[in-house]
Amino acid sequence: MDTSDAHRQAVKADFIARRGYWAPWHEGLLALNPDFLEAYLGMTSLAWTNGVLEPKLKEFIYIAIDAATTHLYLRGLRLHIGTALQYGATKEEIMEVLQIVSQLGWHTCSVGVPILADELRKAGLGAPADAPLPAEAQALRAKFEQDLGYWDECCDELARLAPAFLEAYYRFSREAWTSGVLEPKVKEFIALSVNASTTHLHEAGMRMHIRRAIACGATAAELMEVLQLTSVLGIHTCSIGVPVFTDELARAGQPVV
Repeated sequence: MDTSDAHRQAVKADFIARRGYWAPWHEGLLALNPDFLEAYLGMTSLAWTNGVLEPKLKEFIYIAIDAATTHLYLRGLRLHIGTALQYGATKEEIMEVLQIVSQLGWHTCSVGVPILADELRKAGLGAPADAPLPAEAQALRAKFEQDLGYWDECCDELARLAPAFLEAYYRFSREAWTSGVLEPKVKEFIALSVNASTTHLHEAGMRMHIRRAIACGATAAELMEVLQLTSVLGIHTCSIGVPVFTDELARAGQPVV
């Protein structure tokens, strides 16, 4: 490992040149292991130096995965909202990103409700899976498919178990998908990123939003870039861990360098 001051300064300059910013925790990692920071830069900067998505959209992906209820990383969220604004994002666009991401809690139902319905049937308490839907559910299904683009097993079961909640979820979700300022493909990229995040990894959601993005005209390169951007979430181990580590080294009277 090259720990010379010259190497450290070269890594820092390269990072700022390629990423356009420098965070306080980078300083700690630069002191502890400049080669690892350089390797991280090599991975994270590819989407920025050879990417196909506009910078503002890349920041939307970072906002989405930092704001997701499975992560809630405030430091990163502030950084990337600020950077998105610098790239020309409007408050309406960023609010729409947050609206889409706020729907992540639905996966409690999309995974849990079919399990609940299955267990109720096994206990002799549930309606048969092929039981016809109530008439009002048929109308709701048409609205789901038109406005939200899907109707699945979870919706079938909720229409029988908790129709009022299903209707409420539809009203909660529709605004971000039927109106707003982001184009449909971009909305799918945002939804894909939170489904693909290492803090969630919801395969059914990934497949659905990849299919829908392709239907909206997304290319393989664009979709791969969404996954590239999302995959760097693991570095938050260092963005949180390195400052704690350097603090404890100082407390123990040990030098960082």
